[in-house]
Amino acid sequence: MRLNKYISHNSKYSRREADALIEAGDVTVNKVKMHNFGYEVQEGDQVSVRGLHVKERTELTMVVFNKPKGSLVTKKDDRGRTTIYHLLPGKFRHFIPIGRLDFASEGLLLLTDSPKVAEVMMNSGLDRTYNIKIDKPLTAEMEQAMKEGLVLDDARTGGHEKSKIYSMEFAPFVHYEVRGVSTHFTKLRVTINEGKNRELRRFFGHFDANVLDLKRVEFGGIQLNNLPTGKTRFFTRREYDDLHKYLKMIRQIEEQEKKEEEDRLRAHRLREKKKNQTQEQKRRAESAEKKRLKEIKQKNSNRNNPNKKNRK
Repeated sequence: MRLNKYISHNSKYSRREADALIEAGDVTVNKVKMHNFGYEVQEGDQVSVRGLHVKERTELTMVVFNKPKGSLVTKKDDRGRTTIYHLLPGKFRHFIPIGRLDFASEGLLLLTDSPKVAEVMMNSGLDRTYNIKIDKPLTAEMEQAMKEGLVLDDARTGGHEKSKIYSMEFAPFVHYEVRGVSTHFTKLRVTINEGKNRELRRFFGHFDANVLDLKRVEFGGIQLNNLPTGKTRFFTRREYDDLHKYLKMIRQIEEQEKKEEEDRLRAHRLREKKKNQTQEQKRRAESAEKKRLKEIKQKNSNRNNPNKKNRK
């Protein structure tokens, strides 16, 4: 993990504050001042800020937050807009959001004090369920794309105006159901297993449909239920148990993949070793054959010129 990220995840400082501390020479790694923002913290490294050791958090706490519209999922905003950290209780200020909801979206946002868990869940294929409202009737083309997936070379419609993401591939929706229809809008509940940048807004934007409302109501089996807007709750015991089972499964998969990769590398090295040995044996055989032919040639030369040896 990068040094500035390690500090922000395991202390009260934000990523920007960590950068400033590193630049000022207030950060040491193994008692040596570190000015490299991109330094990758290794296992066993001792990171300190202003002489105080930064201890990696090992206890796991999970929080469900009902994010309101008009708030940003970020630590700070250069335009002074409201962030979720203005709304969260102080004891959660260092928590990491798992995924994002854009400024105009609302609903379930998971937060954790574990960087490792945040990374695992953000990169997971866990189901995410949303209630959305679009400003057009649902078309056959939309339904076909929801069932079969969609690849767009230009997916800018529905994205942020400053976004640098142009193309996007949308996997088939896990599930969708129509929950309300009129001549001017359609209400849907959709489940997807990706968390790409403004994915649903870009998807429906391709069909010239604007997403008027977007509310996440479930993530990986964790439900928003009746949690009031702007409020938080801790995971239930059952939710913690399910999470630990999931994390254990991910660890087992990673360990199996690591073992398979090590086996592939070992087999590759063995093949290369055998290949090199074969090449070396061939080279030695060729060298020996050249030497033998040279000796035969020399003997024939001496036999044909008996006075050559005496002249020497």
